[in-house]
Amino acid sequence: MAVYVPRFLRAALAFVVLLALVGATYQGVTTSLERRRLPHPGRLVGVGGHQLQIHCTGAGRPTVVLEAPAAGLSASWSRVQAALTPLTRVCSYDRAGLGWSEQGDGPFDPARVPVELRALLDSAREPAPYVIVGNGLGAAFAAAFSAQFPDVTAAAVLLDPPSDDEASPDRKVLGRVPEAMPWLARLGLLRLTGKERGVDPAVPAFMNRPDHLTRAARELAKWDDAVRLAERSVDSSSAPLVPTVPTTTAILPAPIATESGAEAAVAAIRPAVVNDKARRSR
Repeated sequence: MAVYVPRFLRAALAFVVLLALVGATYQGVTTSLERRRLPHPGRLVGVGGHQLQIHCTGAGRPTVVLEAPAAGLSASWSRVQAALTPLTRVCSYDRAGLGWSEQGDGPFDPARVPVELRALLDSAREPAPYVIVGNGLGAAFAAAFSAQFPDVTAAAVLLDPPSDDEASPDRKVLGRVPEAMPWLARLGLLRLTGKERGVDPAVPAFMNRPDHLTRAARELAKWDDAVRLAERSVDSSSAPLVPTVPTTTAILPAPIATESGAEAAVAAIRPAVVNDKARRSR
């Protein structure tokens, strides 16, 4: 027996479907234009089965390596990288599946992040020693890297390091239901909220892309695992004969992509670079 559907419900359903189609078309066209307007600024380097994007500027040692916060990408560091480039070599990169980097096979595993970063730096022939810098969730990966590879790490700078606190701003970057963000992006709804002002245009562009947001949501789902990874790495690095990596922890007044946040980040990073240069010049 046929089910009667009132005309106004059918009209409403048709209107919703039409809006979804319009939004999806708008999203697709805009993303295509952004891909042409915002090509990757660095190089794509293979790390075994997939490629990661790395962008390096400046010259000298140590090499500052920048690890982005949750849902972040190399462009989040543009202000910081520009300010540090006259001082030494600076490299920002995109973790697998974020920004311009390709996604690797299998589910996201926080333990692979420092391993892939070491492989990336080796394949890109970016010389050690490294001052590894992480912001937010990236600070957990930076701490794990410095503990696992102390022989190539001159110092670690942890900006707004994460904890298991549910109220962490970095943890809330995609809202209460991060899994819903890629679907909202596919329908073009996120673009209706406007763009962030005063930041690299690649940052809001990728924060509207479903593929980037999907991987970001998977990282956020493994937040506690990433925090525990950093804690285990630091604990295990206290064994005899393992060199101690000088570590600086700082709290930023604003996100690193903003002017005030970038200034505070540079102020925290610069002493680690200067101290390593002085140590090696003796």
